[in-house]
Amino acid sequence: MEENQTVVTEFILLGFCLGPRIHILLFGLFSLFYAFTLLGNGVILGLISLDSRLHTPMYFFLSHLATVDIAYACNTVPQMLVNLLNPAKPISFAGCMTQTYLFMTFALTECLLLLMMSYDRYVAICHPLRYSVIMSWSVCIILVVISWACGSLLALVQMVLVLRLPFCGPHEINHFFCELLSVLKLACADTWLNQVVIFLASMFIVVGPLSLVLVSYTRILIAILRIQSGDGRRKAFSTCSSHLCVVGLFFGSGIITYMAPKSHHPEEQQKILLLFYIFFNSMLNPLIYSLRNAEVKGALRRALCKESHS
Repeated sequence: MEENQTVVTEFILLGFCLGPRIHILLFGLFSLFYAFTLLGNGVILGLISLDSRLHTPMYFFLSHLATVDIAYACNTVPQMLVNLLNPAKPISFAGCMTQTYLFMTFALTECLLLLMMSYDRYVAICHPLRYSVIMSWSVCIILVVISWACGSLLALVQMVLVLRLPFCGPHEINHFFCELLSVLKLACADTWLNQVVIFLASMFIVVGPLSLVLVSYTRILIAILRIQSGDGRRKAFSTCSSHLCVVGLFFGSGIITYMAPKSHHPEEQQKILLLFYIFFNSMLNPLIYSLRNAEVKGALRRALCKESHS
C-alpha cells in the first residue's frame, strides 16, 4: 500500500438515491414490512413451539427457516431504516464486515435448509412407511447442524478472503447494506480470487441444492400422481406446493441477483432485486406456509380458541 493512502475505518451506505420525502415514505413502508416479517415468523415459531401436533420433522425445519428469516431482517433492515432518515450516518468497518458475514451465513444456511425440507417431503411422500425411521429426530438435528455449520464456515472463508484486502478509499458503498460484491468494489487490490471463490460457492451452495430440490420434486410429483385417493393427493400437493413457492422465490431471486450477467442488471436494479431477496422473501414465507398449509391454520385456530376461552 502506498504511503499517501489511508486505511478506511468506516463506510457510508448510499442506499436509495432519492429525495427526502421519498425516504420518509420508504421508511414508513419498510418499517411496516419489517414489523410484519417479525410478527409472521414469530407466530410460526410460537405455533410450532406450543402445538404438539406440529412437533414433526417438517415443522422442525420450518422453525429454523423462520429463525433465519428473522435473522435476515434484523441484520439488514434496521441499518437501512437508519440510512433512510440519516443518509450521511456511517457504519464502522467492523460493523460492515460483521453485517456481510451474517448475511452470507443466513443466505447459505437458508439454501441448505430448503434442501433439507425438500428431502423431508421426498421421504414423506415417496417412502411413507419408512418415514419415521429415515427422518428420526437424531437425523433431523444432524441435518440442521450441518446446514448451520456449512453456512457459517463457507461465509467465514469468504470473510477471510475479504479481510486480506486493503481498503484505502473511496468509502461509499452503493447499496443499502454491506453486500459482499459492493464491498469488494472498494478494495484497493485485485479481487479475482474473491470472484472465483464466490462463483464456486454459488455453484456449490445454490445450483447444487436447487438441482437436488428439482430432482426431489420431480419424483414427488410422480408419486403424487400415483396416489389413488383424491384427498391424499390434495394433502400431499398442498404441503409440497407451499415449499415449492418458497424455493422458487428464494432461489429465483438469488440466481438473478448473483449469477445473471451484471450488464443485464444495473446497480439500482440489483438493489431492488436484493431488497426482494432479503426483505420480501422473509415476509412472504410465513404467509405462504400459513395460508397454504391446513395444519398451520389449524394450529392457529386452536391457539386463538384457547386464548379466547382463557
